[in-house]
Formats: sequence, C-alpha cells, structure tokens
Amino acid sequence: MSDSLHELLVRHVDAGTMPGAVGTYGDEYEPFSVGLDAPGGAPLGVDTIFRIQSMTKVVIAVATLRLVQDGEIALDDPIAAWLPELAEPRVLAHPDAPLEDAQPARGPITVRHLLTNQSGCGIMTTDSPLKQAMVDAEVEAGAEPVALGAQDWLDALAPLPLAFEPGEGWRYHHSFGLLGILLGRLGRGSTDEVLAETVFTPAGMTDTGFTVPTDQVHRLPAVFQRGAEGFERCEPAAAGFYAAPAPFDVSHSELVSTLADYHAFLSALRDGRVISPDLRDELCRDQVDEGAKASDSFFPGFWEGTGWGYGVSVVTEGPHHGRFGWSGGLGTDFFVDPDGRICLVMMQVAMDERVFALLGELRGIEGA
Repeated sequence: MSDSLHELLVRHVDAGTMPGAVGTYGDEYEPFSVGLDAPGGAPLGVDTIFRIQSMTKVVIAVATLRLVQDGEIALDDPIAAWLPELAEPRVLAHPDAPLEDAQPARGPITVRHLLTNQSGCGIMTTDSPLKQAMVDAEVEAGAEPVALGAQDWLDALAPLPLAFEPGEGWRYHHSFGLLGILLGRLGRGSTDEVLAETVFTPAGMTDTGFTVPTDQVHRLPAVFQRGAEGFERCEPAAAGFYAAPAPFDVSHSELVSTLADYHAFLSALRDGRVISPDLRDELCRDQVDEGAKASDSFFPGFWEGTGWGYGVSVVTEGPHHGRFGWSGGLGTDFFVDPDGRICLVMMQVAMDERVFALLGELRGIEGA
C-alpha cells in the first residue's frame, strides 16, 4: 500500500472533503479504505460498487480497439455505416455561430474521431446557440444520469450541427456516448455483451456493468454533494438510476465498477492482455494535433502539459511524462505511471473545489 496515498485520503476525510474513499497505488493491488459510506454511516468497504462516470471512456475505448485488433472495424471507418443518423453532418463556421449558418461537413465522422473526442459533438463551454440547443434537446452533459434512452438521445443529438469539422477540434464527452451505441450495432450483440466479450471477461471484471444487479445493490452507496450545512444526499444508496433494471437502453451511458475490477482492467491493459501492446501504446499517446487544442475547448489550462489519447489524458511533459489516466465526475480517478504502477481512488462525492484540490494533490504523490 502507498503510505502517501493513504495519508492523503485520511487527511481529506478528516478535513471533510468526502465521507470516505478506497484506494490503491503501487506495483501490486493492495486495497484500503478510509472513512465511512455516508456521514454517520458504516465503514466504507473495499468491495463497494461505485458510479465511475467518465472513467467509463477508456473501457469503451479498449473495447473498440479490441475490435480494431480483431479486424472487425478500422480506426478510419466512417461511423455512418453503423450510425446512419450521422451520415450527413452539418458544421458550424465556428462553435458560437448561429445554427442556421451550418453547412455540410467536408468529410465523415470516423471511429478515430470518436476515440479522440474530435467528432465535432461535445460539451460547449460558451453560452452559444449550440449549447442552448443541446439543453433544449436534453442532450447536454452534466453530473446527472442521462435523461433519454440511447435511441432517443441519438435522435435528439444527430440533427444538431457539429461545432467544427471532424478531426479539426476537440470537445469532451459526447463522442463516447456515440461510441457506446455503435458497439451495440456491430452485429455482435448488445453493447453490454460486446463489453463483456472484449473487456470484462478477459480482464476478470465481475462487478462492472451499466447497472448493479438486484442481489448486489446493497453495495451501491449514496452520492453526496456539499451544501451550506454539510453533505447532502443527491443520489440514494441501493436504489436509483444505476440499480437494475435500467430504465431504458443505457448503451450511451456510464458504468459502475469496483476498486478490484477497475484495477484488474488497468492491469490487463498495462500488460497487453486485452489489447496488443502496440494498440495500448497508441491509446496512451497524445492523438490530438496542437491546432485542435483550443483554449476554450475545456476548462482553463487543460492543455498545459497534457494531451489526449483514446479515452484518456496523457502527460506530455514534466516529471510524470508518459503517465495516462482520467477522472470520473464523482471523485473517482486513476492514472498509470510509465513504470506500470497503478493509482486508483474511488469515492462518491460531486466534484467541487475540495475534491478538485484532492485530485490535484493526487497527481504529485509517489507510490510505494
């Protein structure tokens, strides 16, 4: 166990950043837990099932790359073969332009564009007509679970123009919802079945999926956010959106997982057991040209010393050059160091200044 990670999490529990957390960091899997599953609750178990939100993206990416490795799809295949709703995309002259000014795209959206968040679909960071249109269509990304089933979500998103020509910009999130739907349209079964075949089973992930089975739902904790008088519950324990059965087709949504499962996934990825070492190296290499890294494409300073691979951010300079990882929206986070050490933290608290500060400190710790 990494003493530095344990000390960091204990300090933040004591400071009230979160009720509790689980973690591991080092060459081996050595899990530990600190704090409680809720204010005044029980000790947080290391076998807790967490909503991992955007840590889903690299799982979807690896499943896609496994199919690339098997020759079933190619990185530069146009996605219209499986997502005909996006066969004729229109593009804005610039991301803040009026919607009526959109023109036909010069080229198709490809699988590679989805993996690199360069499809033209994604979170809008300014108060633009496109952002308002996404709000009105109920497809704007946020901390809440998706409001529409996969087909309804796609039908609402597809008519909206792209923020830029495919491959010429970067916007977060929606590309991976599209990729999740695409996986279920390949003729190999549902998205769940494709993920099981390509990732979950090879990696030994027994508690990961889009929902928590009824007989395991007692392991799903509540989600909290910070209010004026302390933590406020914003999603219930053992119930809610992620408790089986799913309310609708959630192939565009995000997963639940455990510390052990996600560590098993990262170990299998690191060791070349789910995709080849060559594809793994491509996954954790910066795939975004400098010209596409607009300062307003995400939060301020995001691109400083950072790149984006396939479903992960990549450290491109400094003492941790070559490290790759990503965060979920409820305090889950991972990174893999160039020497193979895996750092993984899970909690269930909405992101705020204190959680961001914790994750910032996490980037500087050293493993065992």
